[in-house]
Amino acid sequence: MAEFMAVEGCPRDAAERVGGLSARRRWAAALTVCLGLFLLGLDLTVLNVAVPDLRDDLNASMRQTQWIVDAYVLALGGLVLTSGGLTDRMGRRRAFVAGLVVCAVSSAAGGLVHSPGQIIATRAGMGVGAALLMPATLCIITDLFPDPAPRRGAIALWAAVGGLGGACGPVVGGRLVETTSWRAAFWVNIPIAALAVILALALVPADPPRSSPAHPGFDVPGAVLSASGLLVLVWAVIESPGRGWTDPLTLCAYAVAGLLLAGFLVVEHRSDAPVLPLALVRPARVSTAALALAMMSFALFGALFVVTLYLQGVLGYTPWQAGLRVLPLPAGLMAGAAVSLWVTSRRGEKSSVLLGLITVVGAFWFLSYTSTGSGYGRLLVFLVLSGAGAGLTAAATTACVMNAVPPSHAGLGSSVNDATRQVGAALGVAVQGSLLSSTYTSRLDDTFARARTPLPPRIANASDNVLSAAAIARRLPPGARERLRAAAADAFVHGMSHAALAAAAVTLVAFLFTLFRLPGRAPAEAASSGPPVQ
Repeated sequence: MAEFMAVEGCPRDAAERVGGLSARRRWAAALTVCLGLFLLGLDLTVLNVAVPDLRDDLNASMRQTQWIVDAYVLALGGLVLTSGGLTDRMGRRRAFVAGLVVCAVSSAAGGLVHSPGQIIATRAGMGVGAALLMPATLCIITDLFPDPAPRRGAIALWAAVGGLGGACGPVVGGRLVETTSWRAAFWVNIPIAALAVILALALVPADPPRSSPAHPGFDVPGAVLSASGLLVLVWAVIESPGRGWTDPLTLCAYAVAGLLLAGFLVVEHRSDAPVLPLALVRPARVSTAALALAMMSFALFGALFVVTLYLQGVLGYTPWQAGLRVLPLPAGLMAGAAVSLWVTSRRGEKSSVLLGLITVVGAFWFLSYTSTGSGYGRLLVFLVLSGAGAGLTAAATTACVMNAVPPSHAGLGSSVNDATRQVGAALGVAVQGSLLSSTYTSRLDDTFARARTPLPPRIANASDNVLSAAAIARRLPPGARERLRAAAADAFVHGMSHAALAAAAVTLVAFLFTLFRLPGRAPAEAASSGPPVQ
């Protein structure tokens, strides 16, 4: 880490800028950047419950639907490493405001388009804005709170609000879909972004661009390789169920993704201005915490995609009703973030991360036993437990990363934290969605084959997903309608159980990795440690 300690002036300048601010002004500024983060989280999931209306209006396939959800996360995860360095160089408040503007413009365009491809493009544009905005939020908070105790509270607030935005997305989206249309799920971003820009200019202290020998230029090859490698990888995961997991093109895509990402690591090792300075992530405290956060995000955000389909396609709730029934998750998340503060101050971040991860493992194991007769009760328990576990994990892992990075490089530290979270979320939606899709299709086909009743041509599209089956069933005679609904519900629950077990396995690996790799801290050290050495 020595090369990251060499920059003079930046931490002292930050302390001078915020030193004269009252506690009220600092928390008002922190709430302002959290509003931007809430918007970012909202955009992650706001379209989930709008999928049935969007699919009907634009005639989108299941794979196109996954791309609509994943385009935002993929752009965010693929570019956030690059934007972390840009945040340090261009100034954090300026980056925050610029990201909000890009999000607002892309959202306005998204409400006007008329094809799945156009929506995917606008969602990617929103992801670009979010990639610029997200590192700035955590950087501003670390600038505002140089002392360890209030910083822990601010980071816990940051983690809770980020999860709250994602969990509230289905509620907001469901209400907008039922009262207007799915297009309003894009337009809702505009007033929120405008308010956040006004408050940021009024409350967040301006900071000068940072330039130093540590940032001599812009690593174009690294940025291209990281973004393209992730894009090809997610494409392969999403396309695998339709093309086949052993299809030559699918296998080729996995190989190309591996080569691109390996090339990225080679370029970063040799670059004078790397997108991801490897020395920054080499310490076990940073790398282990970031990996645990990525795996937790893989489980949680993939589950949100699956659960919203379950609520509407199997349990029959409207978008608004489905959104309301996801609310226990943000409640659990906020409670988990609050408990994380108590655990961390007494037992250190490692204990909070381990407690959070094992709670998430238990939640997904419990969800895997869902049957067609389970109803909402089992899902309610899952949402509360997984939310609490996510809150415990996210707050503690973020604190691990940010406390290990010098304040002058908070943008890079934030980008590492954010990139791992978003890449995990993108892969979670892709992998769990693809596993659900392939398992659902196979189970539904087998059901009709065992009954020696192949799917008639007019309902063949029911094998696309449970929402298609529900829509088609409404146009069938009563007997056929019930048979198709029962078969589709059984196939979906079977696929959801497989996806839940996969998420539990990934989170269990994260738990074991954290147990053996993340350095622990004594309670006294956790309570007394100050900012990183400058």
